[in-house]
Amino acid sequence: MGRGGQSLARVAVIVRAGAVPLWWLGVLAAGIGFLIPGLTGRRIGGYAGAALFLVCAGVVALVRRRRYAARADGAPRAAKYDYLQDRAVTLRNWRRAHLWWLLGAFLLAAGASFALPIAGGLALAGAGAGLWLKSLWLGARERSDETLLWVRTDWAGTGRPTGEKVTGYRTTGIGAGDALPGGARRPRRR
Repeated sequence: MGRGGQSLARVAVIVRAGAVPLWWLGVLAAGIGFLIPGLTGRRIGGYAGAALFLVCAGVVALVRRRRYAARADGAPRAAKYDYLQDRAVTLRNWRRAHLWWLLGAFLLAAGASFALPIAGGLALAGAGAGLWLKSLWLGARERSDETLLWVRTDWAGTGRPTGEKVTGYRTTGIGAGDALPGGARRPRRR
C-alpha cells in the first residue's frame, strides 16, 4: 500500500458504542414502567423483564461471534500510513448515526409499560449489557492474540463491523490507539 492510507476504527469500540446508551435508556424506561401499573401489574412485568434482560443480553452477546472470528483470523497488519481513528470520534459517529434508532427503541420500551410494566426497559438494558459482554469477549481475544482489531471506516459505514462490505480486519500492536483491548478508555498518563 502506498502513502494513501485508510482510516481505521476499532472493532471493539464500535461494538461498545451502543452499550452505554442502550443500558441507560433501558434503565430509564424501566423506571418509567415502574411508575405505570400497566395491564399485567408490576410483579409480572418485573419477572418478564428479568427474563427478557437475560435473554436479550445472551443473544446480543453471542450473535455473530463466528463472523468476528472469521474476519480476525489471519488479519493483516495495518499499513504504516493508515490513520487510526480516536475512540471518542468512533463513539460520536456511532451515536449520531443511531440517534433516531435509540430514541425509537426508548419510546417503544417506555410505551410497552402500559401493557407490561418494566419489561421493555429491561429488555433494552439487556441489549446494552449484551454489547458490553461482546466487547469484553473481543477484548479477551485481543489480549490473547496481543493484537488490536481495526476495521476500515468506509467498510463499517455507520457502525457495522461485520457488515456485508467488511471482508476483513486489520491489526496493530496492543499499545496502538487510545483504547484498551475491549474498547475501554485508556487511562491518561501523568
